[in-house]
Amino acid sequence: MLSRARRRIPASLPRYVPPRPSLVSRRYASGENKPPSPLPEDVRPTPYLPDSFGTHAMFTVDFFRRFLKYTAIGLIAVTVTSWTAFEGAHLWVEHSALAVETDEDAKQWEWDVEADKWSGSPKGGTDPGLGFSGRHAVRSAWMVLNWGTGSSTSVVASKAFTGRNGEGATLAPIQASLEYAQEFLRIAIEIAEQANAKGRLHPMTLTALLARRADVVSRMGTRNALDEARSEYERVWANLFGQGLQAARIALKIGDLNRRLGDTDDALSWWARSIQLAAGRAVPANPDAAPVIPNSIPPTPLAQRTLVSALVSLSAFYATTGQLRQAQTVEESSLDLLRSIPSPRSFESASPGQALHCLYILHRSSILSLHLAEVLYALRAKSTASVDWLTRAAESSERVALSLTGLPPTHPDAPGSKIPHPPASETPLTEVYAKSKSMASPAKNLLRDARRTAAEAWNLIGVLTEGSRSPDANAKALECYERALGWAGVGRDKAGGIGEPGEGTLESDWKVFWANYVRARDAIKKQEQK
Repeated sequence: MLSRARRRIPASLPRYVPPRPSLVSRRYASGENKPPSPLPEDVRPTPYLPDSFGTHAMFTVDFFRRFLKYTAIGLIAVTVTSWTAFEGAHLWVEHSALAVETDEDAKQWEWDVEADKWSGSPKGGTDPGLGFSGRHAVRSAWMVLNWGTGSSTSVVASKAFTGRNGEGATLAPIQASLEYAQEFLRIAIEIAEQANAKGRLHPMTLTALLARRADVVSRMGTRNALDEARSEYERVWANLFGQGLQAARIALKIGDLNRRLGDTDDALSWWARSIQLAAGRAVPANPDAAPVIPNSIPPTPLAQRTLVSALVSLSAFYATTGQLRQAQTVEESSLDLLRSIPSPRSFESASPGQALHCLYILHRSSILSLHLAEVLYALRAKSTASVDWLTRAAESSERVALSLTGLPPTHPDAPGSKIPHPPASETPLTEVYAKSKSMASPAKNLLRDARRTAAEAWNLIGVLTEGSRSPDANAKALECYERALGWAGVGRDKAGGIGEPGEGTLESDWKVFWANYVRARDAIKKQEQK
């Protein structure tokens, strides 16, 4: 049977051969290595997926889907954050920076009336009649003026003007914040003119915006800029109908611009209008009438400040154009008039608004004293008279600067010097003025002008003292020059000393002060060597 079965197997089928045990099997059998543990019953091996085009395509699609998703989420988050910050800044400017003055002391001394106006609304902020774009343009102008524009400091030329005769603007470096501010204000003025024609605007909003843009453009300093600013101020004058203290202040600005542009006759005419309006009188019918100094001081603080500023401009004009006798008359009459203004016994006992007003008058009287000293010297008067007036100017200006900064009158490093170094020429304003809405800007400008006047007065005292025949003339002159440099400069290490020009000091003035100081110092060294 077995032989028959074997004969039935086809010859083509392979014969079964039992597998030989592998080396691993023999090692497991011999006990050298243990076989791997069996998988748990609930675990199944992952089936093998062959690499294919479909797998790569799905991975790519999923990657870009997630990329676009997270990119969209990021863009939305950045946009919402940026828009919130943008609108938040505008809301702060609207409700805080441009809010009405609430300090009764500042309002009593009319510092709120003198402050820059950004709309005609008595409620503060921007005029709702300007709409969304116009209000944002006004706030943006305020932001770039007060916060700057970032890293950019200047532009090559301004697009603000093309000149009265249509010629192009002269290429000149202009502060970037001024350029952007005037451009925002130009946009706001265009919108305001359209809204005003439809009767949706406050009557004084357009006037306020024109005055703000004129102020910004005038600070650019080029001739075309001054010409453009004069045109804007003339529009403001027309809107004010030539009446009131605001018109007096605008007339003063137009007069100063005409003086800088060389139109001396127009300057005198506008100064005459300013003086008359500040004194409470009507504008003279004759536009060519010469300015007349009033016999009494006006009663209101703003009128007093406007009048004394016009007198300073008039004094400087006569003194710099060779009309020395007229300059002397104006200066002496103006100083007599200012002495009639009541002042507190001490600035410490006065309110901040009153103290700032009195410091303003005191500084303007120091400028008039400085002008008078120069005029007397040019008229060949005795040098002692000029030194006396210069000393008054220097001491008054120093008193103003020290009161605004809250510093003692002597430097701790030189307590025994008759003319000690300034306590700190770069010391900022006291908090009572720095945090005031209406008084911060005029106080800052007053501090800068007081430092400049003190430096100029001490420098001139040093020049006159050095020219005298006194045996210790060089030593006294050196102290005066040191005092002038101390008020005009700041320490390189910001900790005092003589280093470089400070804020508001021209480079040309600094070089003159420094040259005088070096000359007197070298002269003393030569005397000591002998």
